[in-house]
Amino acid sequence: MEKKFDTPEKAEAAFYEAFAHRNLEAMMAVWADDERIGCVHPMSELVTGLRAIRESWAGILHGSPVLNLRVELVMRVRRGPLAIHTVHEYLSTGNETARRPIVATNVYLETEAGWRIIMHHASPSAVAVQADTTLH
Repeated sequence: MEKKFDTPEKAEAAFYEAFAHRNLEAMMAVWADDERIGCVHPMSELVTGLRAIRESWAGILHGSPVLNLRVELVMRVRRGPLAIHTVHEYLSTGNETARRPIVATNVYLETEAGWRIIMHHASPSAVAVQADTTLH
């Protein structure tokens, strides 16, 4: 049985939980079952259609080192059956600290199956985050 997300916020939480846990099936459960969906990974071309998006996420989730993921909301807009969320994604590996966020915009559509993501567009931020400094 397909999970129904009753808000775009719940769909987004499931999207990032799947990303953090490298769970392709959970990731794809958030996407709309439609060929008119798109995904742009950082420094990549637009990928369209469910099958191509699945393949692109499989490469990321299964081909990358274990990632630490932290997400900060920048803004949300909701108009009728559409919701647009912009976030900062902080990705790092091991003990490394992410200093430059990925800026991501996620577009959600309310469907008969609940809220689903129809577009994920992520790009490196041009601005680095100020590093924490502690004097010993």
